[in-house]
Amino acid sequence: MDSPLAENASYAALDQYIERLITESTPDHTAWNVEKIRQGEPTNWNYIDGCMMTALLSLSEITGERRYFDFVESFIDAFVHEDGTIRTYEPEKQTLDDINEGRVLFELWQATGKEKYRKAANLLRRALDCQPRTGEGSWWHKKIYPHQVWLDGIYMAQPFSALYEKHFGAKNYGDVIRQVGIVRDRMRDGKTGLYYHGYDASRKAFWCDRETGLSQSFWLRAIGWFAVALADLCDILPPRDAEPLKAVFAALMRDILPFADPETGMYYQVVDHAEVPGNYLETSGSSMIAYAMLKGARLKVLDASYAEHGRKTFDGIVRTCLSFSEKDLNLNNICLVGGLGPENNRRRDGTIAYYLSEPIVQNDAKGVAPLLMCYTEMKWR
Repeated sequence: MDSPLAENASYAALDQYIERLITESTPDHTAWNVEKIRQGEPTNWNYIDGCMMTALLSLSEITGERRYFDFVESFIDAFVHEDGTIRTYEPEKQTLDDINEGRVLFELWQATGKEKYRKAANLLRRALDCQPRTGEGSWWHKKIYPHQVWLDGIYMAQPFSALYEKHFGAKNYGDVIRQVGIVRDRMRDGKTGLYYHGYDASRKAFWCDRETGLSQSFWLRAIGWFAVALADLCDILPPRDAEPLKAVFAALMRDILPFADPETGMYYQVVDHAEVPGNYLETSGSSMIAYAMLKGARLKVLDASYAEHGRKTFDGIVRTCLSFSEKDLNLNNICLVGGLGPENNRRRDGTIAYYLSEPIVQNDAKGVAPLLMCYTEMKWR
């Protein structure tokens, strides 16, 4: 039986939690990839572990704790060969998700000088060069989802693309800015300011509106991915280049804030339908929004008041979703997965009922990593 962490519990309890996850993890079997654990499969090159590696590098930077960096280096070295090829990476699948883990390569290359990190980044950049695009120029989310743009994909690929331009490219960020702009123009709801999970440019997917191409609902974690991407891109791009993104970011944070739970500061799995039976305050997306607000305020992209909104959400998560169970800490209320289709999986239809039907789990990296990212932002203050 889990019991909530006491309201006055120190954030230091998170250090214990992080240490436990690292201790229990190897490159082939991580304690936080619940999808792989449930499937009984070894870890591969994937966005879930990529989120954790990104969070741990940030934690190493702010705390000065070398062990976090060493863990990431050792983890990535288990996948990246000397010639830059990546174990278990399958470029023929053409999925933006598999680009995400590559964003740590730049920091590792800067810190160690290992040429294999540059080669691996080049490999992933070439994969993006081959990624199919919609007629407007947006990357397809995956080859199996033709003509589809998902909010998730902005986080999965655009920070990597921007980092590549910054470190190894011509510092031309035009494509990044254009793709964010397409999402802003096509996927934002004019009434609420919220963003729909998916958009099918062909208007053929079973889940989309035949006139707009949009999915039906506002899924919190999809909006969270988009918010984190915008916060990170505002940090990666030079200030002048980032101006269009700052406007999109500030508007999103303004528009989602009224949907925060007054008591905890958290947000609902289906953002705008708190009243629906079974809807719940979800940890991963709430952590992402909190991180974006905290970072945006620190970068002075957002008004300073957003730091307090982000802190309230972070504290609400720690108070209500971080719990003790048999002397261990567990992070609760994490939606395991969410998606749209494909054609042979019509259960994933983008309805409110669908999003509320997905499993709710503990300790999955899609919730843990954003919480750690929030934690690092709290430490910056």
